[in-house]
Amino acid sequence: MAIDYHHLKARHFEPVRQQYSTRDSMLYALSLGLGNDPLDHSALSYVYEGKDGQGLLTLPSQAVVLGYPGFWAREPDTGIDWVRLLHGEQRMRLHRPLPAAAQVVGHNRVTHLTDKGEGKGCIMVTERRLETTDGTLLATVQQVSFLRGDGGFSQTGQPTDTPLPALQATPEDNAPHFTDIQATRPEAALLYRLCGDYNPLHADPAVATAAGFERPILHGLASYGLVTRALLRQCAGGDASRFRALDIRFASPVFPGETLVTEIWRVPGSQTHYQLRAKVQERDKLVLSHGFAELTCPP
Repeated sequence: MAIDYHHLKARHFEPVRQQYSTRDSMLYALSLGLGNDPLDHSALSYVYEGKDGQGLLTLPSQAVVLGYPGFWAREPDTGIDWVRLLHGEQRMRLHRPLPAAAQVVGHNRVTHLTDKGEGKGCIMVTERRLETTDGTLLATVQQVSFLRGDGGFSQTGQPTDTPLPALQATPEDNAPHFTDIQATRPEAALLYRLCGDYNPLHADPAVATAAGFERPILHGLASYGLVTRALLRQCAGGDASRFRALDIRFASPVFPGETLVTEIWRVPGSQTHYQLRAKVQERDKLVLSHGFAELTCPP
């Protein structure tokens, strides 16, 4: 069954209502390694509700795990060759700081289907608007997926969409302005999956081997969260309220226990825009690329 452009663009997604607690927010931060150093006071604010009487803080990237509709691409009505689906990019804009606990609603839809041609795949963009129950918009999240087995549908007369504006590669001719180094824990993927993504690729060695990996890999969105933490630490003085946007491309998987090195450049002429990428230190392997971030100016 080939994909049907009109069906996917009009596909109905029930609103995803989710109640999350301070415990969930702490678990999310712990799964990304915050709290590994018990004397890191900037991290303590995300895993302990009693620091300085300020209450618990929430990492902005937690928005990507809220209101998630599940792995719907494997449903029979989609026609998607889901086994060959790759998560290519993640883009997110935060409209206001996430509360440490709330009831939220995720409104999901398919916004783009771009045909690359027979044998070349298709680019699908899904969008999630994350709102509070009174309709206040918290975040807009876009997932860019590469459907490697679904190219060529426009040759039958179906439409194809103009792709999203391309992300820009990081500078190659000058050193980064900031470098952040974060060690991940060996059990990081087992912790992160408790935030809602139970794909066995991240837990079961047999499944990972069948997929061509030597062992379970870390979730791409966990790496996304690690880079968010690096941005806050290096460029925002740890102030999560200054975070506005992060777009990034997934270049290669990270194995739990590896060390992530995030390199950040200021965009010339801007006080709020940054470019970034991340490598695995042990293998000198680029794992996240074409990153763009926006922060607000300090108060």
